Amino acid sequence: MAEPRGQLPEEVLVFIFRHLPLRDRAAAARVCRAWAMAATCSTVWHDTNISSNTSCNREREDMLPPHMSACLNHIRNLRLEFEPSRKPSRQTATELLTELAGRASGLRSLRLECRGEKPLFDAGRDVLDAVHAVCGSARELRHLDLRRLPFTLDDALVLKAASNCPELHSLFLDNSTLIGSVGPGSVLKLLEACPHLRALGLHLASMSRASLEVLAAPDRAPLALLALRCACPEDARASPLPNEAWAALRRRHPGLEVELELEPALPAEIVTCVLQPAVPVAALRLNLSSDTVGPVRFAARHYAATLRALEVRASASAELDAALEELAACCAGLREVHCFCVVRPSVRDAFCAHCPRLRAYTLKLTREPHPWRPTLVA
Repeated sequence: MAEPRGQLPEEVLVFIFRHLPLRDRAAAARVCRAWAMAATCSTVWHDTNISSNTSCNREREDMLPPHMSACLNHIRNLRLEFEPSRKPSRQTATELLTELAGRASGLRSLRLECRGEKPLFDAGRDVLDAVHAVCGSARELRHLDLRRLPFTLDDALVLKAASNCPELHSLFLDNSTLIGSVGPGSVLKLLEACPHLRALGLHLASMSRASLEVLAAPDRAPLALLALRCACPEDARASPLPNEAWAALRRRHPGLEVELELEPALPAEIVTCVLQPAVPVAALRLNLSSDTVGPVRFAARHYAATLRALEVRASASAELDAALEELAACCAGLREVHCFCVVRPSVRDAFCAHCPRLRAYTLKLTREPHPWRPTLVA
């Protein structure tokens, strides 16, 4: 390979190549020796983002040329986006994960995101088997984010992470599946095996009083975030998490923020059990088929000191408008409020007047075509 004149410094090439998809990195490596050295540098691969509209979305030949395959050993943080309904995209993503697992990689962070439609009746077994393999080999894994994976996650995956990934700092399993198959017993074993967990995302049915007590133990690392999604029938049948357990957890971790997402599957009596006064709710997303006014008023009374983001999907009503105005007057720390129904002007005026930290809001005074765009506050 001839060396071109006016060669850019290696650090500049490395900076450029870090932002290229896999195939473009391979093409760059064939230009000359200097480009090949830069394209295969560990810095280029340390943080790797693979998007569905680039590498994983093309008709595949080989994922990488053989001379670049060894570069996968350099990946420490991987964000992998693919389309499960497109065979080339899905196959490339699955094979990439499997190859990473086979190398006993030093992977530290894995974030999977699905785009497009999920095939009907698709259990995602091939993808989940690849994730299992990664959890079985990446003992240095610290961050695992499966929130955008639309397949049912199960106890076996959680137990695999518990037995093989003791350094986990964050784990997010609160995905959009309609079936919750991760039981409280598996989560308890995970918490006991991974004492460094600082962020955890689960379906409500996966939590238990015993888990809250383990998280509140004096020798635990500080817990920063607990995200709970309440959206499937198992969540509606889950045992209540008592207020005193939440109070103990909050005393142990005063900086804890809780995100609550309540979906239509939750009946009104379960909503009442979930919304305990001692929960330090920072983000509340209400998309209920039952009463929404009551939860909004409850948040105004009990979450005024912690609430930072509110999202409401409900039918417009004078009662809801009044509840929103009450919440605006109480929650001065709000930074975002998004209401996906038409509200009266006094609601918008209340949030603008009482919430000086407001950064964005969706408060429409007239009906508009969807999607509704938020208004950014200067």
